[in-house]
Amino acid sequence: MADVVQRVRRKGRGRRRNAPMSEINVTPFVDVMLVLLIIFMVAAPLMTAGVPLNLPRTAATAVPSEPEEPLVLSIPAEGAITLMNEPVDDGEVVGRLRAVLQERQSDKIFLRADGTIPYARVVQVMGALNAAGYTDIVLVTDTGGPRMDG
Repeated sequence: MADVVQRVRRKGRGRRRNAPMSEINVTPFVDVMLVLLIIFMVAAPLMTAGVPLNLPRTAATAVPSEPEEPLVLSIPAEGAITLMNEPVDDGEVVGRLRAVLQERQSDKIFLRADGTIPYARVVQVMGALNAAGYTDIVLVTDTGGPRMDG
């Protein structure tokens, strides 16, 4: 009887060494996912435009994303114009925009204006955009504003 027990034990030991491991080690996967989560949590706020504005709210839907980096022109509450986080004087706006248009594939530009800016100033800047050759002007707003369809 003792001889049979020893044979069973030997067979069991041999199988454990040669048998493939059937368990998945999840710890490295969790570690990698946590690192990626932290990286995206830190990087996501840095991807937004850097000029702080109080954008008006509308019920409009989001614009689909573009293959190249969007060109953003901002008008903060003080009224100074900012092109891609760089201040631009009013007299230089058309010239700078024409130079940028030469290097880009698309004539799309995103116009961000603070909600407290007078409408006349926004229209004046839109006229400068049109004079520079931009025909696809996207007005950037925050979502969740009032709806006009009842």
